[in-house]
Amino acid sequence: MKYNELGKSGIKVSELCLGSMTWGSQNSQEDANRQIEISLNHGINFLDTAEMYPTTPRSVETQGDSERIIGHWFNKSRQRSNIVLATKITGKGFKSIRKGEPISVSNLRTALEGSLQRLQTDYIDLYQLHWANRGSYHFRQNWNYDPTNQETYKILDETFSILNELNKFVQEGK
Repeated sequence: MKYNELGKSGIKVSELCLGSMTWGSQNSQEDANRQIEISLNHGINFLDTAEMYPTTPRSVETQGDSERIIGHWFNKSRQRSNIVLATKITGKGFKSIRKGEPISVSNLRTALEGSLQRLQTDYIDLYQLHWANRGSYHFRQNWNYDPTNQETYKILDETFSILNELNKFVQEGK
């Protein structure tokens, strides 16, 4: 397996990443456990999830289950230190997650703490914005979206404020 440094963090991450988008709907806890073990046995140390997973289909009842499954595996296996863990805060639009509100400084801590609790860990190696707070054609929505009226400077200012807040979480060791 080839490994690369994750940014300038000093963390070595496998070039392949195990995704968990279907865990909790199309895959059971046992399926996920086996997939993680097989991946580790083949040198994959990178595991990706998100607060909105599973998405197959996405529902209020299953939202966060992929993180819960990973948390159960961490608790049982005691191998958290062997995994480079990535998760994401969900962007605007899904009413089942923070009432569909966009990512903001005010809801960032709520989302992060929720992920940490579901994942049964006290830190995340890579925390991502699932999509920016801007209009787009994402996920078969907004087909009539017109990007010419987007106020890019406001979106960038908002995004940098969010990133500054994320830096506080890094300083807290989260």
